Amino acid sequence: MLPDSAESARQENIPTGKSASIKTILVVEDDVGIGSFLAQAISQETHHQALLVTDGFQALKTVMDIKPSLFILDYQLPRMNGIELYDKLHAIMGLETVPAILISARLPKAEIDKRHIVGMNKPLELDEFLHTIEELLGD
Repeated sequence: MLPDSAESARQENIPTGKSASIKTILVVEDDVGIGSFLAQAISQETHHQALLVTDGFQALKTVMDIKPSLFILDYQLPRMNGIELYDKLHAIMGLETVPAILISARLPKAEIDKRHIVGMNKPLELDEFLHTIEELLGD
């Protein structure tokens, strides 16, 4: 059996020799169609892997097993909005400095400015979205 990183690289058709440079991006989006599109775009257009979860509680559970390099958070999530999730994620030791992109049709400008989160309006412009990811991850 392959180690987890090699297995995920195999599943994404990424040469395992490059897996050391692959960063994980956690996409939290309750609209599965949008979330799947974003995760697929990230996996196909960058050399990173995207992991999609559909709510904040799944995200909090997921980060107990993996440490993402970037959070992409929808603002309008069920039971916990993207700002509340961002605050909870950044309160976890080891995740305090992980950058985030908050996406929404109506961004809470004051809240994202206070937290230095990158805000992007839906509908997203895909090239701008992918470029922002590369900038935040230093690629």
